[in-house]
This record gives sequence, structure tokens and C-alpha cells, in this order.
Amino acid sequence: MISVNKYLKEYKLSQMRAMRKNKKAELKECLEDFNGKLVVITGATSGIGYYTARKYASHGANLLLINRNEEKSITVCEEIRQDFGVECEYKIADFAHISEVRNVAYELLDSKIKIDVFIHNAGVYSTKKLFTEDNLELVFQVDYLGFFILNYILKDKFKANGKTRVLLVNSEGHRFALSGLDLDDLEWEKHHYSGLRSYGKAKTAQLLSMIKFDEYFADSGVSINAMHPGSVKTNMGENNGRSYRLFKHLLIDRSAKSPEISAKALYYLGVSKEMEGVSGKFLRLTAEEEPAPHALDREVAGELWDLSIKLGGLE
Repeated sequence: MISVNKYLKEYKLSQMRAMRKNKKAELKECLEDFNGKLVVITGATSGIGYYTARKYASHGANLLLINRNEEKSITVCEEIRQDFGVECEYKIADFAHISEVRNVAYELLDSKIKIDVFIHNAGVYSTKKLFTEDNLELVFQVDYLGFFILNYILKDKFKANGKTRVLLVNSEGHRFALSGLDLDDLEWEKHHYSGLRSYGKAKTAQLLSMIKFDEYFADSGVSINAMHPGSVKTNMGENNGRSYRLFKHLLIDRSAKSPEISAKALYYLGVSKEMEGVSGKFLRLTAEEEPAPHALDREVAGELWDLSIKLGGLE
């Protein structure tokens, strides 16, 4: 078990100042087109994923969307084809089912498509401790392990492509996991469960695995970066009870901004020449920022990597 104190002593006042400064930083935008390039986005039927799909399509990119709802996927793809005249296809995978994620990943691996940008956006927030049919805590599996499986299976395809940019929609919420990851207690039997803590640990896991993927992609031309999307209004958390939804609508959503802001940032990170060769970074929209100390623990990152291979059935 990792002590909170191990990481608290690594915090620096300068990091806190940088966070406050970045919160007011001007959003960088990219005006270049992305004609004919292929962008894959998970969780693209609403919120950040939906607006990001439209942003890339408005600049000429073709899309492959990975969603769990087929009816919504058909609607979004028809809308994008009609509005922008680009190709838009979809694949169905519920990240709460490891087998579905693996199947889609191997389909992409065996295909001849060249992926220019892969945006991992699918996620869930749960105030209750729930488990999937794979016997894993829901938020950890959907927000972290699903991304890991896709990225792990496709990692050599990305390297073969040469310049794929992998983007993770992460969160400042990773800072809620003050004690870091408890890899010996993924079932939350030894610790009190809360929505913020489970979400923070899943996003921390993303950042830790980014360290290992960045090492793997070194000198290949492939980059991987994580982005906090800002406080934006999405459907995240709508799966929870009435009390939480009321709290979200009355307090959180009132000050939240449009997901179009996040879409502009994700377009900049995926297309801008200024981001060429930049990898392994955490950004608040387009401003680079240092993650919390527990998200930089290379020893835990290695342990998580090995465990994720096992949990994902990738041995």
C-alpha cells in the first residue's frame, strides 16, 4: 500500500502557481486543414467526442468512430457525411466488455487503414461502486483498461505508420487520487470508494501508462499526449442517481463551457506543426502542465503495465 505522504512531499508551490496560470492561458488554435487524413475517436456520439468529430470533419478529415450505441452512431455518421462531405464510419464496442474492445482492436490491426490521429475519449463517472462482467470496477475498466487494450494491440501499427498522434482525454481529476494507485486493491475492498477517487485513479492509470507507451514509441515518429479538456458541459455522470444529476445540473453545468473548446484543443494537438515531435506530455487544453507526483511514478507505471497486459488478456 502506498502512503499519501510519499507523494505529498513531492508537490511544489511552483506547480500550484503553474496550474492557476494555465487555467487562464489562451487557447492555441490550428487553422490548417486535415484533408483525407483518418481520425479515430472513441465515445463520439455526444459531448467532447461528438464536437471533436465535427471539428476534424470540418477540416476535411475522414472519421472512424468507436461507440457503444449503434443507433446513435448511424445518426452521427449520417449527419457528418451530409454536413461536411467526408467519410464517416463506425464500429461498436462497449468498453464495459473487454472482449468487445479486443475484437475491435484486432479488426483495426488487421485492416489496411492508416490512422493519423487516435483520440481516446470514451469514459464514465460513477458515484456507486459497480463491477463489469469481467469482474473489474467499472470506471477503471471503461476509462483506463479499454484505452490500454486498444493502444497496446495497435502500438506496432502506429509505429509502422510513422507519424500517428495518440491523444488521451484525461483530467485534472487525476489529482484526486492522492495516494496514487492501489494495484493490490482494484476491487476497493481495503479503501473507501467514492466517485471522485475512482475517477482520479483511472485517470492516473492513463497517465502512468502514457509513460510506458511514450518509451515504446521513442524515435518512431509516434507521439502520445494527454489533455485536460477544461470544465465543459457533457453527459458524463448522467448515469448516476437523481441527487447527483441535480447537483450536476444546478452547480457543475452552470459554470461549464461548450465542448467545442475541448474540440479546438484536440484539433490543435492532433494537427498543429507545433506539436510535431512533442510526446509524453499532460496539457490543460493546449498549455503544458506537470501532472501530480503520483502520476509520474515510473516504478508503479511498470507494475501497472504488466498488470494491464494480464487483465486485458494480452499475454
